[in-house]
Amino acid sequence: MQRMSMGLTAVAVLVLASGAFAQGQGRGAGAPQGQAAGGRGAAADAETRPGLLFKEDWKQPPYTGQLNDENRRVTQAAVTSPSLELKLYGAQAREIGVYNHEGRMDLWTGMANSPVAIMLRDKNNAIDLSGLSRLRAIVRTSNLHVLHPALKLADGTLVAGSQTIDTNGEFLSTEVSFNNQRWFKLDPEKVTTTTEVKTPDLAKVEEVGFVNLMPSGGHGSAGWANISSLELYAKPAPRAPGTK
Repeated sequence: MQRMSMGLTAVAVLVLASGAFAQGQGRGAGAPQGQAAGGRGAAADAETRPGLLFKEDWKQPPYTGQLNDENRRVTQAAVTSPSLELKLYGAQAREIGVYNHEGRMDLWTGMANSPVAIMLRDKNNAIDLSGLSRLRAIVRTSNLHVLHPALKLADGTLVAGSQTIDTNGEFLSTEVSFNNQRWFKLDPEKVTTTTEVKTPDLAKVEEVGFVNLMPSGGHGSAGWANISSLELYAKPAPRAPGTK
């Protein structure tokens, strides 16, 4: 009887141990309760990149006669998405042209003999650029010219980001995040930077795009920048009443 009792006790201990091991496997062996296997907490898993809010590929605006620099000037007709508005800043912004390179349309700053900013505005919503929002674009810069991300905030302030994009004369894909850089106020007419904007509200942005802070030098080997396909991964946000 004593031997039978000891045998039953051993079996019971073995069953309990097996059940505890199975529960540990279900949670991730060795992981504290409430934390996923691999050491990542629930908060890290909860935040994901937002989906595609809009994409813009550009198109040649209608024209008559020869396709020269004048007929290439960018207008709203160059925007393929009906929900987007083109916004341009700078004394020579009207000289920005629409060109075809590598089978894609792009906006070229070469004839703009002033700093310029090229921006897009969603007609229906403000834009939430907080968190893991990203702007992806195919761009080209040449001869010391660089691009910076640019935003128009809900209060109307135009700002340029500290990220510097230099492709050394090649069309390259670049990605911009918004919450990890410094922002500086832009004069909307001169397109020059002034004071730093310490805590811009990225949850309600009106326009997003790029700024070239140098005058361009025309055709040939002069400095300039191209902005080709754009993809914005962000969330729509309600627009403040009365915002135009």
